Amino acid sequence: MRLTSYLQDSRLTIELTGEIDHHCAKSYIQTIASKIEAYTPQTCILDFEQVTFMDSSGIAVAINALRNMGRIGGSLLITGICGQPLKVFKASGIEKIVEIKECVL
Repeated sequence: MRLTSYLQDSRLTIELTGEIDHHCAKSYIQTIASKIEAYTPQTCILDFEQVTFMDSSGIAVAINALRNMGRIGGSLLITGICGQPLKVFKASGIEKIVEIKECVL
């Protein structure tokens, strides 16, 4: 698990990498929550471009980020989703509650 983040114009971008499964999801959830709390952005962008695999734990990461943004009156955007992670997101129906932008191939 590796995570990079930066804040620009009240938009917190968090770039996730590697695999997201039950082994690392809790750490991602906690780290993202602490960044949202520290920066209180208007928008949080979870960038999944470098995520190569995820199970349902990736959905939990997104839902927790959505809840944290809701607490501060902000919004969540998920970007860069391709391949297998995209299939997991689509199967969950999460696009009904979170804006998703697929990767550009």
